Amino acid sequence: MAVGLLENDENHWKLTAAGIAAVRQQPFDVQDVTKFVHNRAELHGDDLIADVYRRHPYYATRSEIVARVLPEAVDRARVLSARPRSLGPGLVTVGYEGKSLERYLNLLLRGSVTLLCDVRRNPLSRKFGFSKGTLSKTCEGLGIRYEHLPDLGIATDKWRKFETQADYDALFDLYERESLPRQEVELETIRGWVERDGHRVALTCYEEKPSMCHRHCVAEALARLVGSESEPVRL
Repeated sequence: MAVGLLENDENHWKLTAAGIAAVRQQPFDVQDVTKFVHNRAELHGDDLIADVYRRHPYYATRSEIVARVLPEAVDRARVLSARPRSLGPGLVTVGYEGKSLERYLNLLLRGSVTLLCDVRRNPLSRKFGFSKGTLSKTCEGLGIRYEHLPDLGIATDKWRKFETQADYDALFDLYERESLPRQEVELETIRGWVERDGHRVALTCYEEKPSMCHRHCVAEALARLVGSESEPVRL
């Protein structure tokens, strides 16, 4: 998947300079477009949806209407085979920095995530789709449970413009000494989601790299809690 071609905020999408250049380098073929439109001119409603599902079965894997629009068993079988396989209970981490909402959600789906645990203190974002209200509704529409544990976050006034990894490490050392030890209830809650309820939990925050995000501290504390030496998967 190409990245860096689109940029977005809470309300708008637009092509980046790289996106504009890519469009200019690969002009569309008018005959191909005309053929596509002609072949599907008579498709409406369920017929149009069915056409998309047959050509791209992955996009039907969470559909609630697939049985209605795809009455043929062979078509439904292709949808089932396109569904990402379950990886079982566990813990993963993911940041949304540099990701579109679609790419982020597909990472969750392909990673077999069943519960998204937001560890931001203030779950607001200028990036489209990542504020708490929108993100929770979108996840739940895909069958992914959303939970927010703000006490696991770091207060906004603790963050500043860090220039080196050492700056981040100093903040996280303070977090692990003064804040995280007081969050036993939250850590046990996450542990229960995994061990008792069988969820595959994704800890999420903004930063792309776990080393620059406090979610890696939460993940390491959980690993110690369950006696595991393995690091959680990064989506």
